[in-house]
Order: sequence, then structure tokens, then C-alpha cells
Amino acid sequence: MRGFWGLMRAYWVSERWREAWALTAVIIGITALASKTSVWMAEASAELVNGIAFFHHPDNATPLQTVLTSAGLLMLLVLFKDLGLIGTRHLFSTTLHRKWRGWLDERFNQALLDRNHTHFHIQHATRAADGTPVPTPDNIEQRLQESIKGMTGGAIGLAMGVIGVFTSLWFVGEKLIETSGPVSGLDFLGSYGSAVLALTAVVLYVPLNTYIAVKVGRALQRLTNTMQQAEGSYRGELTTFLRRSFHVAATRGEAVQKATHDRLYSDIDRTWSRLNWFNAGYMSFELIYNFMAARIVSYAPGLVPYMNEKISLKGYITGAELVNSLISQCSWFIHVMPEIATLRTNARRVTELAEAIERVQRPDDFYRQTGRSDFRFGTQHSVFGLTVKDLELVHTGEDAQPFLSVPHLRFRRGEWTFVKGESGSGKTSLIKAFNGLWPHGGGEITLPEGATTFYATQDVRLPPVSLKQLVCLPAHEDEHSDTKVAALLHKAGLGEFIEFLLEPSRDGKIWEEVLSGGQKQKLVLARILLHQPGLLFLDEATSALDVEAKAVFHQALKDACPAITVISIMHEAEPPKSASGEDFYDSVLRIADGVATKRPLRAGLPAEITTILEKPVPATALRKRVPPRQHLRQKQE
Repeated sequence: MRGFWGLMRAYWVSERWREAWALTAVIIGITALASKTSVWMAEASAELVNGIAFFHHPDNATPLQTVLTSAGLLMLLVLFKDLGLIGTRHLFSTTLHRKWRGWLDERFNQALLDRNHTHFHIQHATRAADGTPVPTPDNIEQRLQESIKGMTGGAIGLAMGVIGVFTSLWFVGEKLIETSGPVSGLDFLGSYGSAVLALTAVVLYVPLNTYIAVKVGRALQRLTNTMQQAEGSYRGELTTFLRRSFHVAATRGEAVQKATHDRLYSDIDRTWSRLNWFNAGYMSFELIYNFMAARIVSYAPGLVPYMNEKISLKGYITGAELVNSLISQCSWFIHVMPEIATLRTNARRVTELAEAIERVQRPDDFYRQTGRSDFRFGTQHSVFGLTVKDLELVHTGEDAQPFLSVPHLRFRRGEWTFVKGESGSGKTSLIKAFNGLWPHGGGEITLPEGATTFYATQDVRLPPVSLKQLVCLPAHEDEHSDTKVAALLHKAGLGEFIEFLLEPSRDGKIWEEVLSGGQKQKLVLARILLHQPGLLFLDEATSALDVEAKAVFHQALKDACPAITVISIMHEAEPPKSASGEDFYDSVLRIADGVATKRPLRAGLPAEITTILEKPVPATALRKRVPPRQHLRQKQE
């Protein structure tokens, strides 16, 4: 789905091809019948005009009955086509639109939310093969919703228009030939003279104006694309602002925020102004085109044979109505050129997202486009815990120098390590690297075999699901009993919410809005206690808790997970202690001057513990290597 046509046909060759083709076949059938009905309407219209023209003719014995019958038949045909056929086709086409959009949305969500963390990687810029920077796709939420919806709807409308053109050419052309008559000066064409003249008028008039419409359409496409980007940026900023509105209020930053909004909206306003000029000009062009088609081009071809009495008035009107119908159908591209421009814009934005997803399927190769990325992940016997060797972290850029170096580290099973360092020293970057979430650098990271990992961050974001599901993440809530989850909520200090365990909200508010920062961190504690990970990373995960609550948090971990390996970053200069004054942490990892070193927290640690903290891992202890970043398929926060 990385190209326009691949994107267009993907649904029709997918596992749901029967559904797609069944709906398509119905739409094609109805469109063909609607085109045939247009021929009948042209004949009925000619009968009505003919009845009016010969209303007072002496040979017309029942003039009123003739006019009323023709008018009634024309009205029935209009109702049959517009109310019956077009209405029914609209129902089927919108159903196809809904099904296709749903299938595409499902595909993109699966691709973004795979175990490769694609949604995370595509937010990093890269370079093309020739070194040209490739920016990250902007406004992904807009691409997934508005662009896919607009693209699928526009494509179905375009396809129905194309089908209508071909069916009209068949049925209307057949009728034009049937009612054709000779034309003076074109005697060599015989009785096909007026038909050839009519078709020639269509061939000359429609393509020329379509060419003009295409030129204007390309300009509209560029403006529409710019408009979507500008609106997406403005909407994204509004969404971000509402999430941090408290901070804006606390810092009295409304004036700065307003200036940001004004700047973003000015981009929308400028583009909108230019778009309005183009749309107004195009609307005028279309109105003139329609008038010329209906009143001049349609009636001109048959005028000569009618004046020479080669065809009757009825034949003349029938031919003119048929030509008008044919021009109307063949002019469908002109009428919907703005929509086609929008379709191309939407399709491009969707294919850009598909291309971005494809680029990051091999994260290491992807990150090598913008710098060094040579992380090697492996597993070893769990008794040896987590080891790190020759690790270097750098920023984007092929010549970037390491801002953090780790010659050799080992975190034994059951060991708790406190990470210290100045702000900006690379503490969080190191934790990200352990979890395969830092893009640039290199080194060897060997994880304990069979151990699941859990990464708890300072900022906790909660999806709009039930409280039980929030505790059970990333597992499904059906995998754990209500009693067990309720007990862990109580143990984490959230017992007051147990009665709302199965509810997605409380008092009309989702849990993201109900729980405070500290309560969210207690919720993460309940999640850790439930999943019992072997390797836990705490990145300021208790920052919203007071001293006593932090001690309770750590004590709950120590009691429930005795064999867990903990690596923790905190603001405090010294790690918390238990109520009895005992240390929770066994060692401290200090980051200073771009180097990470580890030592026992207490000088009185047993010698065997001090030794195992520094002793290199025997080569024979290493188990099979796993592909880079694939270890992240273990459970994580």
C-alpha cells in the first residue's frame, strides 16, 4: 500500500475480497441501469416537447392527454432514477465506503501498534538513499481518520463517475446512432451524419475543458495539501494545549499560547484565502461550461439536419437531450475536479504514512540512515542478570560523539540499583537504551533469559478503558480475576476505587481525568505487582509521591517481588529506606563526565556480592543472540 494504485486495490485483493466485489458489482449494475434510464428520460422529454409543439395541430386528437401522459412518464422516470436508483446506489456506495475505510483503518492500526513499536519509530526523521532528509509524517491522527475517509470516499465517487461515463457512452451513443439522420455537406456519412456531428461536438468540447480543469485541479491539490497540513498543526497544538492547560494557567502563559495559536491560524487563513480564489474561479468556469453544454453545444449538432427537414422536431429534441446527457456524464471529471484534487492529496498523505511504516520495519537499518546504530541484544542464564558491555550513546549525526559511555556493567538477579547523575547526564537515555528505545549508539546488552521487563515512567498516560483493564495492561482484563486485581489495588493504596473496578469512568470522567499524578503512579505499582516482572526500570516513577508513600511503594515491591531486579532513577540525592531504616537498594550507578560506573551502596556488603557486581560474565554463560530490539516483545509498560 505504498503506492497510489496499490492502496486503491488492496481491499479488493484482501481476505475480504468477496465483500468488496459484491458491493462493487451491485454499484456497477445500478450505474448501468441509471445510464439507460437517462436515455429513456431523453426520449420522454422529447415526447413532452413534441406534444407541446403540436398541441394545436389538427391531426392531434388528444393534445392534453398526450402532454399529460408524456409529463407523467417523464416524472416517473425521474423518480425511478433519482429516488430509486441513485438513492439505492448511494446506500451501497456508502456501505462500500464504510467497509473499505474500516479495513484500511484496521490495517494501519495493526501496522502502527505491532510489537516492533512502529508507532514510536516513525516519529524519528531519516534520510533517503541520496542523503536527502526525509521528515517524519506530520499529523498522523489526521492521516488515519480524515485522509483515509476522504480518500476512500473520493475514490468510490471517482470510480462511479468513470463507470457512468462508459455506460452512458454505450447506451446514449447507441440511441444517437439509432435516431441519427443525414446532414447536408456530410452526405458520405449517410444516415449517421447527425450522430457523428453530435459525437464530434462532445469530443471537441469536453476534452478541451477537461484539460483546463486538470490544470486548475493541480493547483487546487497543492493548496488542499497545504491547507490540511496547516489545519492539522493547529488542531494538534490545541490538543496539546488542553492537556497542559493547568501549566499554562499556573505560569500565566495565556498570552504566549494565544500568540502561538494566532501564528498557526494565520497559515490557515492565508491558504484558505488563496483556495477561495481558486474555488470561486473554478465555480464560474463550471457554470459557464454547463450553460454552454446544455443550451448551445447540445442543440447545435442537430440544428442543421432539422433546418433541412432531415429530422423531425421530436428527433431534434431527442438528439439534443441525448447529447446533453452524454456531455453531462463525460464532464463528470470537470464537475468533481476539486474533489479529485482532494482525493490525490488524501491518497498522498496516506501513502506517505504507509511508506514511513515500511521504512521502520528494521529499526537498526532505519536509524543508521541518520547516525550510528549498532546495538546488539542477547540473552543469558537468568542467574547472571542483566549485563552491559561497551555501550555508547550518541545523538543524531554520523560524526556525533558519545555523550554517555558504559564500559561494563552487571545487574545481578534480585539486585536493586539506584541511578544518580546531574540533570541531562543521560540517565533516562540509558534506561531507554536498555529497553531498545534509544536510536543511536552501540554496544552489547544481554538480558536475563526468560525474564519479562517492565518500564515505568514519570508521566503516566491512561487510555479510556476500565480500571481493571488499566491494572491488567498489557494483558487483557479477562486473564485476571476481579478479586486479585481488587486486592492489588488495595495493596497499592487505591482501595477507595475498588467499587468502580469494571467501570471505564467515574462521575462522567475517564480515569485519566479522575486520578491524580500520585494515584496514577500507585496504579502502575498495582500493575507491577500483578505482572511480577523479572526486570523493572523505574524512571522517576515515584516522583509524585511523598516520602512516606515512596517508602510504601518500595516496600510493596520488596515484599511481593523478592527476586526482581530494579534499576531506578529518582530526583533524591539518596534512595528511600524502609520504615525500620533498612536500605532498599544494594548499589548505586553514578553517571558523571559522560561515564557510568557502579559500586555497592554499602561498604559492608558481603564479598561475594561485591565480586559479582564487577566480575565479567563468562563467555560460556551467554545464550543465543536475538535480533536487535526484538527483546521488547516481552511485557513492558
